[in-house]
Amino acid sequence: MAVTRPRGRPKSFHDKTAGNTIQSLDRALMILKVVADAGGLTLTELAGRTDQSVPTVYRVLTTLQTHGFVEMEEPGQHWHVGGGAFRVGSQFLRRTKVVERARAPMDRLMRATGETANLGVEMRDQVLFLSQVETHETIRAFFPPGTLGPMHVSGIGKALLAWYPEARVREISAAGLPRFTAHSIGAETELLADLAATRARGYAIDDEERAEGMRCVAAPIFNAHGEPVAGLSVSGPAFRLTAEKAATIGALVRAAADEVTQATGGRAG
Repeated sequence: MAVTRPRGRPKSFHDKTAGNTIQSLDRALMILKVVADAGGLTLTELAGRTDQSVPTVYRVLTTLQTHGFVEMEEPGQHWHVGGGAFRVGSQFLRRTKVVERARAPMDRLMRATGETANLGVEMRDQVLFLSQVETHETIRAFFPPGTLGPMHVSGIGKALLAWYPEARVREISAAGLPRFTAHSIGAETELLADLAATRARGYAIDDEERAEGMRCVAAPIFNAHGEPVAGLSVSGPAFRLTAEKAATIGALVRAAADEVTQATGGRAG
């Protein structure tokens, strides 16, 4: 009886020798780009999309996996971009306008509020934290660069969602809105109402929705087309970042986000 091979692995899956790797950088980068853009493909699908043989694609993936540039998700044998690619890409982020131009406003935000300032973007329907200026307080929020989090319970996530087209918001919410605390938003109608309030006041609030005892206030950064492309936030323990302070801090965060929007050639949406 023939043995069915898992879709993500050829016969030589357990052969990790040097002869089972490939040195063609051009081909490897092409395959890496397809993996990054697709967000989850089997070995066979990758071979079809790149017009390469299954063994060749596997050798590339094995080499990239060794360096953490790709990873395989079980079950289903789907390949995704890995943390190693982010670590290399984050070096480039130091040169991009948003990360560079946000640094000084973030530092001023931290000094003005006494709390940690954060910069994040959306990646695959989640918030990806890119940069942080930490407060000197012992008890503080901490989101190291590369951290991913659900959008519906994140200040930055809701700041972005509030200016997304409603169809896009519904698409993201259709994937599920898990509750993390008693304050979490868990229904689409509730989320849409929260986003409407966010647009009206100009900033979003994560009111202990991701973690009990932690509060966050955030505002969007826009590109030249008036589209939200990043978000700035201030986060800290709820006993310091109180609900009463949210309006004052929200105005500071929105002003800082608008400053970055203008400095990068964007316009408010």
